[in-house]
Amino acid sequence: MNRLIVVSNRVNPPSGEGEETVGGLAMALAAALREYSGLWFGWSGKTTPQFTGQLNLEKVGGVTAATVDLEEVDLDEYYNGYANKTLWPLFHYRTDLAAYDRAFGTGYERVNRRFAETLAPLVEPDDLIWVHDYHLIPMARELRRLGVKNRIGFFLHVPWPAHQVFINLPRHRQLVEAMFDYDVVGFQTQEYRQAFEEYVLSEAGGEQPAPGILKAFGQTLNVGAFPIGLDAVDFARMLKSARARRMRDLMTACTVFRHLIVGVDRLDYSKGLEERFLGFERFLNENPDMRREVLMLQIAPVSRESVEAYQDIRGRLDGHSGRINGEFADVDWNPIRYVNKNYRRDELGGIYGAARVGLVTPLRDGMNLVAKEFVAAQNPEDPGVLILSRFAGAARQLDQALLINPNSAEEIADALKRALAMDKVERIRRWTALFENVQREDVTAWRDAFVSALAGVEEKEEALAG
Repeated sequence: MNRLIVVSNRVNPPSGEGEETVGGLAMALAAALREYSGLWFGWSGKTTPQFTGQLNLEKVGGVTAATVDLEEVDLDEYYNGYANKTLWPLFHYRTDLAAYDRAFGTGYERVNRRFAETLAPLVEPDDLIWVHDYHLIPMARELRRLGVKNRIGFFLHVPWPAHQVFINLPRHRQLVEAMFDYDVVGFQTQEYRQAFEEYVLSEAGGEQPAPGILKAFGQTLNVGAFPIGLDAVDFARMLKSARARRMRDLMTACTVFRHLIVGVDRLDYSKGLEERFLGFERFLNENPDMRREVLMLQIAPVSRESVEAYQDIRGRLDGHSGRINGEFADVDWNPIRYVNKNYRRDELGGIYGAARVGLVTPLRDGMNLVAKEFVAAQNPEDPGVLILSRFAGAARQLDQALLINPNSAEEIADALKRALAMDKVERIRRWTALFENVQREDVTAWRDAFVSALAGVEEKEEALAG
């Protein structure tokens, strides 16, 4: 293999100097690229009056980044439109919020074509190309049209929805057909992979000649489940930093004589934040003797503010937090601290370490690395308890968490009561199993499994033919 080329919507490698406000995907991709010489290609996050395809090259945190600016109409139709108003809600089972506009689809196709035209001249014959997430599903098709014959893999970081949900998408068949221009398509869990297989077999008339291999649209595709993990070594190092220790000490001091319940999520309707607030409210109602013993901290940085659904969820959460504090607060205590700002990753590590309960309750999530970071940040001698949604991909690995239905206020309230009453022996037993998984199935295992599958795809097909 010559190089690994990673392609994603945004290119945002961490600086390596603690400025860790970037998301889990950025951290994982940066870790992958440090192992293989190569580059990270995608949108710069900036707009230009006219698309020129001019590349911006720089090296950040040991990663070579190649970025391109998009036009404002691209941002509206491709990113805010098809990606975030159509695919995101659909893939997270919110068909009621999905907007189907022909202009969105046109912009989506246009940007994928522009990305391919800009990237193709950079590709060398032995490069492996690894495309990421729902923004760029047609990327391989566009590269193939330009004559790129390299092995190209695709990894979906969000859930793949059930067949009957996915067919709500206009031109759903064309989108799936474009995926067959990849050599390998990876999903976070076996459940998502099986949902994709079901669509191909039942809707596209495909065949499955062997496990992990699909034939449809005149092409063969390798599929698999590759659960993403933390850069566990780097995260452990970060937890020892002065900033992480300072934040842990600050939170410990702020919650003296109280147990900290923490949630950290991007402000998004898929994260179950409303349901979480209502579950916490039910806990306070049902356990008056425990009210003053707890403090719930919800960190929810604002995102996608131009999308109406995100404006709506922010307004509703403001209302819930105000009502709950108004009903239960005392002169020296508020039950909820609700914060709409970004924190550095080392600071979040300190907050996790001070918490007695991690509340991770998305309604639907591809994986959820917050759950794994919470586990990694705990004190082995006195760990906190993870409460985790059954509908997060992480639940398939972290089965020693308290698994709950995030739509049920009763289950959230009951799990909070159980977590806060759990004795140290059980907490250590559960945490030990969780931590072993986080360490074993880390970002390195994820990266190596996918790259190995992509690098070996020819041999796999030859073995099948033989």
